[in-house]
Amino acid sequence: MLDDRYSLAFRLYPYERSADQDAATPVRRPVVVMGGGPIGVATALDLGLQGIPVVVLDDHEGIGMGSRAICFAKRTLEIADRYGCAAPMLDKGVVWNVGKVFHDDRQIYDFNLLPEDGHKFPAFINLQQPYFEKFIVERVRQAQAEGAPIELRGKNRVDRVEVRDDHVVLQITTPEGPYTLEAEWLIGCDGASSPLRGMLGLDFEGRVFQDSFLIADIRMLNANFPTERWFWFEPWFKSGASTLLHKQPDDVWRIDFQIGWGVDRKEELKEENIRKRIDAMLGKVEYEIVWSSIYTFQCRRMKQFRHGRVIFAGDAAHQVSPFGARGANSGIQDVDNLGWKLGLVVQGKAPDTLLDSYHQERAYGADENILNSTRATDFITPKSRMSHIFRNAVLDLAEQFAFARPLVNSGRLSVPCTYDGLSLTGEDALIGGPARTRPGSPCPDAPMGEAFLLGQLGGGFTLLTLDADAPEELGDDGIPVTRLALYGADLTDAIRARYLGAATSAVYLIRPDQHVVARWNTYDQAATVAALRKSCGKDAA
Repeated sequence: MLDDRYSLAFRLYPYERSADQDAATPVRRPVVVMGGGPIGVATALDLGLQGIPVVVLDDHEGIGMGSRAICFAKRTLEIADRYGCAAPMLDKGVVWNVGKVFHDDRQIYDFNLLPEDGHKFPAFINLQQPYFEKFIVERVRQAQAEGAPIELRGKNRVDRVEVRDDHVVLQITTPEGPYTLEAEWLIGCDGASSPLRGMLGLDFEGRVFQDSFLIADIRMLNANFPTERWFWFEPWFKSGASTLLHKQPDDVWRIDFQIGWGVDRKEELKEENIRKRIDAMLGKVEYEIVWSSIYTFQCRRMKQFRHGRVIFAGDAAHQVSPFGARGANSGIQDVDNLGWKLGLVVQGKAPDTLLDSYHQERAYGADENILNSTRATDFITPKSRMSHIFRNAVLDLAEQFAFARPLVNSGRLSVPCTYDGLSLTGEDALIGGPARTRPGSPCPDAPMGEAFLLGQLGGGFTLLTLDADAPEELGDDGIPVTRLALYGADLTDAIRARYLGAATSAVYLIRPDQHVVARWNTYDQAATVAALRKSCGKDAA
C-alpha cells in the first residue's frame, strides 16, 4: 500500500517518439541499458559523462513505487559525488553512524560505523529509493543540458534480444508500436526478476532461505526514537522473531518484522494485521502506513556477469538479503567498476577482454556480500534448536564482554571490497605502507584543507605522490594519467595515517573508480607504465 504523498515524482521520462522508430533500417547504438532503475540510470550517467552515447530503455516512465532500498553507504555517496549528485542525497537523507542491538527487552551493545574523523560523508544515510533515483535522473537532465549524449526512453519495453558476435539486436514495443534497435553493448540492469536474463535462458545460483519478512513504512510525526539503527532479537513485544527499526526522511520509519516461512501473505498484508504488529511494538502512538511488502532472504548470483556483448549489473546479476544494505550499494559499485572499463573499450583504448575483469572483480564482491548475508541470515533465523541455543548464548556473552560482539550478526553493513590478488591488481612495493590502502583497495577519503582527497582524484587515472617527485603528466596509448602532488603541509595527519603509514614518501597509481592499482616508495616510470597497462587489460603481467 502507498499513499499519494509518498509516490514522489513518478513520471520522470514519459514516452516520446524517437527518431530510431522512423529509421528505414535498425539504428545501431554504442551502448543500450535495459532497465531505468537506479543502477541503469547511474550506468547511463557514468558513460554519458565520458561522452559515450547511451540509451536507457525502460518499460515504465519513471520511478517505481515503494521505498525498497533505504540505506546508502559512504562508498555509494562518494561515487555519487563524483557523478555530481551526492549533495541533494545528503541534504535529504537521514544521517546515521550508530546502531544498537537488543535481545528481548535488554540493550546488548551499540556500535559506531565511522568512529574516525576526516571523511566528507557519513557511514550511512537513510533515503527512500525513489528519492535516490530522482536525484540521479535530475543529474542526468543537467548532464544532457551540458551535452552528455544520454537518452532515457520510457514505455520502451524490450521483448526479445538476439546476441550476435559484434552486436545485439533488440525488439522493442512502445505505445505506438514495435521497432528494432541494435546495440554494440547491452547492459542488463532490469532487476532481480530480469526479463533479459530470462530471454537468454540464464538463471541465478545460490540459496533461498525459508523465512519471510514484513516491511512496514509508517509516518509518525512525534516519534520518540533517535536516528539510529535498532535491531531486536526475540523482541519483548512479540511482533516477530526479530525486528529492525530505521528512520527515513519525511517522518517515515522503516520497520522489518521476521514473520516466518509458512505465512499467508495475503492475510499478513491486510492493514489490520500489520497494525496489530506495529501497535504491540509501539503502543499508543499515532501513525499512518505508507507502504508495506513481504520479502524473503535470497543469496544468489549469476555464474557469469558477462555473456559476449551482454553484461549484467545490480540485482539482475546478484541478489542478497536486505539486512546489511548490500543490494543497491553493491549495484552502484558494479556501475563504478563497469563504467570506466566499458568507456575505454568503446573508445578503442583497451581490448574488450578488459570487460572480463568486470565479472572477476564484481563476482568477487558479490561472493563477499553473499557470504556476509548468508552468515547474517543464519544468525538471525536459526533453523535448529542447537543453533538457536548457540545464537542466544552469543547474545548473552555480548552483553557482558566485548570479545563476543563481533560474533553477533544482525546484518554486517555494506563496505566496499578489496580486489586482493585479482588480475588488474598491481604490485605493492611501498615499504611500511598501511594495509588499508594496499593495491586493490578503494581509496579512503581524507581532509585536504577545506576540501577532501577523493574530490581531487577526479574520474580518470591518477598518480598520487606524497613527498615524492614524478612527471606532471604520464600516459600510455592514449590513456592519460593526471598527477596529484602533495608535499609537506598538504600531508594532514589523516593522509599520513591512511596513505604513508611508516613510509616517508609514497607514489600511488589509482584507477578511475578510485581503487589502488599499485604503490611504491618512489616514482619508477617503467613500473608505473607496466601497472597502467595491466590495469587496462593490455598486459597479463
